[in-house]
Amino acid sequence: MRKLLNTVYITNESMYLGLDGENLVCQLEGKTVFRIPFDNIEGITCFNYLGCSPALMGKCVEKHIALNFVSPQGKFLGKICGETKGNVFMRVAQIDTFRTRGIFLAQNSIASKLANSVKVLKRSMHDDESLRGDAEIIKALDVLKKGTESLLLVDNIESIMGIEGNCASAYFSVFGKMLKGHFGISFCGRNKRPPLDPVNAVLSFVYSLWTRDYAAALETVGLDSYIGFCHSLRSGRQSLACDLVEETRCIVERFVITLFNLKMLNQKDFDVQLSGACMLNVEGRKKVIEQWQNKKRSDILHPYLKQKIALGLLPYVQSNLLAKMLRGEIDEYPCYLLK
Repeated sequence: MRKLLNTVYITNESMYLGLDGENLVCQLEGKTVFRIPFDNIEGITCFNYLGCSPALMGKCVEKHIALNFVSPQGKFLGKICGETKGNVFMRVAQIDTFRTRGIFLAQNSIASKLANSVKVLKRSMHDDESLRGDAEIIKALDVLKKGTESLLLVDNIESIMGIEGNCASAYFSVFGKMLKGHFGISFCGRNKRPPLDPVNAVLSFVYSLWTRDYAAALETVGLDSYIGFCHSLRSGRQSLACDLVEETRCIVERFVITLFNLKMLNQKDFDVQLSGACMLNVEGRKKVIEQWQNKKRSDILHPYLKQKIALGLLPYVQSNLLAKMLRGEIDEYPCYLLK
């Protein structure tokens, strides 16, 4: 089993990253703030403007360490990667299988996402007695269940994604009911590019971090993260990472609900721009990242492996299971389902 190491997040926009032997060195105004041995790092995500040295980029390529660049607002900008390696036959199998079985994979992936969304709603209804008879939540659950059933009746990606979009709209129409109204937050549905409220700001931010983890995991097992079976192919988009992350978005959503309901965030952690966009500020990002890292270290029981793993290893486990399916070692790819 892969060892869960640390992802380093550089949230100070004025920091600069460099290399000193086998150590990552972080500098602020010419002074060394900290250094970390590369043996303790599995990924680096930079929210800084100054970037890093070419020597560090080369070392990350050599050590197969994911180096991602994200804007301070949370938009993914790019990544540093080396020469494409891995089993070329695996990538051929990936393309061939997605062409012949892509519809089946997409149906299973979206069905898992919808089933997990039902679990999130029912979990909140269990925890909060006032939600158990809520007519709008019951209606949303019905939409999700009927959407899952209708997935088996369609035979094209457009229809599958149409069902997913309709179910997501119903799910997020009641998502705010699972929040306890901390510091007067208002959640009126999912919005992005840009997010317009604190809840959407945190959802978008953590979704982005989680998708980057999936992209790195896919590359680790020799798959092409840009060639997917559900999301349409688009230059610069890691479609396969977007596909696999769908079934575990529920983890991010439960995490965000917990952040707000336990009052781990407050209004001072967000900045509202003149355009109306609401973004996490430096302190807000630090809080979210710290809690997300703690979350990733927690153990879960994997429903297929029947063994405990650290949550942060889930992208690697799911990527490896997909690779096993493509190699013919297992008959089907087992999507992740919440217990």
